[in-house]
Amino acid sequence: MRKRRTIIALVVLSAGLIAWLAHRGWDSFSPGIDRLLLLLPDGTDVSDPRVTAWLDAASEEGLHLVPMHDSSFLGPLLGVPRCAGVILPDSIHLAASDLLVNAIRKYVAGGGKLMLVYDAATESLEGLYARDRSRMSDLAGVDYGLYNSLRAGMIRSSNVSGTNSVMNQLGVPPGKYYPLSSQAASDLVRGEETFSVQLRRYKYGDLEYPSFVTSGEYAGEVLLRSQAGIVAGHHPYKNGSVLFVNLPLGYLDGYTDGLPLHVFLKYFARQVLSLPYLLAVPDGIGGLVLNWHVDSNAAIKALQAMNTWTILKQGPYSIDITAGPDTYAFGDNKGFNVLENSLSQEFIHEYARLGNEIGSHGGWIHNYFAAHVDTDNPKEMAKFLELNNDALARVAGKPVQEYSAPTGNQPQWVTRWLEERRFVGYYFTGNTGMAPTQGYRDGQRSGQSIWAFPILHLDRAASFEEMGSAGYSDALIERWLDLATHFTVAHRQVRLIYFHPPGILPYHDVVLDWMKITARLREQGVFRWYTMVEIGNFLNARKMVNWKLAEHEGLASLEMSAPRTLAHQTWRFPKRKFGHPRIVEGTAAAVLEDDDGWLVIAGEGNHLKVEARLIEK
Repeated sequence: MRKRRTIIALVVLSAGLIAWLAHRGWDSFSPGIDRLLLLLPDGTDVSDPRVTAWLDAASEEGLHLVPMHDSSFLGPLLGVPRCAGVILPDSIHLAASDLLVNAIRKYVAGGGKLMLVYDAATESLEGLYARDRSRMSDLAGVDYGLYNSLRAGMIRSSNVSGTNSVMNQLGVPPGKYYPLSSQAASDLVRGEETFSVQLRRYKYGDLEYPSFVTSGEYAGEVLLRSQAGIVAGHHPYKNGSVLFVNLPLGYLDGYTDGLPLHVFLKYFARQVLSLPYLLAVPDGIGGLVLNWHVDSNAAIKALQAMNTWTILKQGPYSIDITAGPDTYAFGDNKGFNVLENSLSQEFIHEYARLGNEIGSHGGWIHNYFAAHVDTDNPKEMAKFLELNNDALARVAGKPVQEYSAPTGNQPQWVTRWLEERRFVGYYFTGNTGMAPTQGYRDGQRSGQSIWAFPILHLDRAASFEEMGSAGYSDALIERWLDLATHFTVAHRQVRLIYFHPPGILPYHDVVLDWMKITARLREQGVFRWYTMVEIGNFLNARKMVNWKLAEHEGLASLEMSAPRTLAHQTWRFPKRKFGHPRIVEGTAAAVLEDDDGWLVIAGEGNHLKVEARLIEK
């Protein structure tokens, strides 16, 4: 009996100690105030690609996302773990118990913030849909999962629309939504004109997404709609709030459409929760990668003409070249021929001298390689990659580290080949509209230290010659270039635009005006040209940065460290939640104020500590 009493006393004491530690933190600061919880069914392996896709996306957005199994969330000792918000993801969390659904409802009612995604918790543990509507409908703010009345028709695919101002707020770049406005670009970025737009797809235009059909009035802010009803919205629920995203975000990310997952993670963290985050650009300065594709000797006259333009007064640019003597077939002598053509060599030497990055554009013979790279034996096709790589490295005088696939055709074996040879970046026609990413293809992670640079497109077209063929006017193209540039400035991000030199020639005046805009923004210190190599190396260094946010008595403490240096890494604190940051330890290059936030730019050194007063709302 005495032994039993002792055990009970120890259990009570342990529970009290754990609760006290959870309240006080292991030191004087309580951790977890910025972490997001990704709820997973018990038994789910956190290395499952459906889980890591979410974790990787959050990391790329500079956020702390922590996987947590349902039983830990339901643990009775401490209640809901300390966190900023909870995410119930699609696909992997299709089934949920009534106990979990009620616990989530109680969490939100008590003041919690929830991001509820698509089919999460729409099935019982027995795999059955609720007869009338999803059990999560009250949390979503609208009825959905209408199995009893619609059966298979409860999910419908259609175009997704919103307003330009919402797209900008979400971080969707212009061109990925369409149409564009006739209003001045800078006014549009600031949201001074509002009109209806649709999400669009490169080459095909129409872009349909599956959503649950919704029914009833939505008592909140509608972000996106489709023929199915509400696609995304944010609404209050008792003392908390719910961001309902009626799209299969995780699934889409696994199959080269990661933009929806990234933009809603970002919206939840920044707009709903006002969390600090680590920016993905050096010194917090956004910009563009201008990627030149030199396919053949047809580019020579175009390059000669471009040498007289003001474009070469800026940069650096990513200039990727197919190096062999042929283009369409062996022996046609239509290639750029960098080993034997002295004019081609002069171009490369001059571009390298100006600080541009010389990259590889496929394998030696442009059109032949593009047509055979995904059908022929990879070992045979790799020989062309090797030839191209070696020739450019020899002429440029340094290793080649970036790549562009001819016609965008890049099977996964090519990505592996590039990464094995320490390439750090490649242009990519998947994940369009996104910032550089280490995305997923066919549900699996594609690369560990090499970054995909998705193209930015104007509706159905990306390169200048495509825009001409599609009939877009010079005025529209110029407006898009202006908008895209201002977008990278406002959002402090990087995007890639590509072209072929012959295709840019008819747009001399458009490019001239564009260069005036970028030159002015560069002089203001708010815009930069980047190369794939520069950003790829920066993002790999960023992955090595460790940082944590803690709180004590209304004071937030942010500590950062890195194996080598923190230089150029930048954190942003929203003003509505944080006061002016103060450097406590280490060296900061600058602490700056922008419209609605504070920027802390790290200096040399591998440790930095910042404190800021929390503002109660």
